[in-house]
Amino acid sequence: MFEKDLEELKGLGADITTAEIKQQPELWEDTYQIYQDNKAAIEELLASARAMGDGRLTVVFTGAGTSDYVGDTVAPYLRRAGNTDLYDFKPIATTDIVSAPLDFLRAEDPTLLVSFARSGNSPESLAAVEVARTVVKNIKFLNITCAPEGRLAVESADDPDALTLLIPRANDKGFAMTGSYSCMALLSTLIFDAASDEQKLAWVNAAAAMGRDVIAREDEVAAFLAGDFNRVTYLGSGAFGGLAQEAQLKILELAHGLVATSFDTSMGYRHGPKSFVDDKTLVFVFVNNDAYTRQYDLDILHEIDGDGIAQKTIAVQQDVSPAFEHEAFTFTGHEALPEAYLALPFVMVAQAVSLLNSVRVGNTPDTPSPTGTVNRVVKGVTIHPFEG
Repeated sequence: MFEKDLEELKGLGADITTAEIKQQPELWEDTYQIYQDNKAAIEELLASARAMGDGRLTVVFTGAGTSDYVGDTVAPYLRRAGNTDLYDFKPIATTDIVSAPLDFLRAEDPTLLVSFARSGNSPESLAAVEVARTVVKNIKFLNITCAPEGRLAVESADDPDALTLLIPRANDKGFAMTGSYSCMALLSTLIFDAASDEQKLAWVNAAAAMGRDVIAREDEVAAFLAGDFNRVTYLGSGAFGGLAQEAQLKILELAHGLVATSFDTSMGYRHGPKSFVDDKTLVFVFVNNDAYTRQYDLDILHEIDGDGIAQKTIAVQQDVSPAFEHEAFTFTGHEALPEAYLALPFVMVAQAVSLLNSVRVGNTPDTPSPTGTVNRVVKGVTIHPFEG
């Protein structure tokens, strides 16, 4: 797909999604510069947010769908790599904040609400801000969005308690979020990761090189899809649990449900969900570089592979010892990356799988919902008044 010309891609209904997957490494480099350009404003917001209380500041990562999975991916990493003396990182979906706010927010907790939104036009994106403002006594807002003209960005422009960071080149025009997911995940990681900027830049550059490697090795990804399968599952540990959820959603969205999907953590899969696997199932496992956690990812790979119950059992991994020695997409030639940065090229593998699979089942990746009942920006949501 990445080598096809524009006319051929248009004929497949895949030109937009293909281009948006392919451009991500360049966008990650842009995102690092966006972080640098806005550092002073970011530090000013964080300082004012911390000043709202004496204890740790609650940092709520929020979004819906893929934007929710951004928080699910970065929060576990930041609980290890961020300054947890200052911040308590919590991923909570906008759909949960809006529908049951008192189950998820505490009025007494000084809070920074970090809203992830591709367009900023989803009803929940806007309602979550207002509901949180009603519930929480002391609150600030950090909006990470890709659409300068979106309502989230426009309506918060004059709010003294809000800062909006824009990643406009990541405002995906295709149906499925690709670059918007990876760039929002990266920008939030850069903001809260306690590592030096020099180290962060080295990790971003390595991730970008690995992302370009995915594009160059498309034939290896295509080989995973050569059989007669109708199910795909993704597994991972730590931050890769959230990544697994995003990866399975891409399959589901781009194939319009024609291929069944599941996701779980590497350890959690044994507790019932493994029943999903049969001889027409592809099982992908994102292998963590943490030496302790990696053991559990390798355990489930060896177990499912040894059971012989799946059509294929595939590791997505860096060349770190011990590695899975059977079927794998293995990145070589780079230092072992921490999981929030490794998630970037890993998700490109999953996006390539979803793109190729969508074409395989006769769907059009750019417009995969033929009935229009599932939309790029959610429609038909009623936001009910919340009085507090």
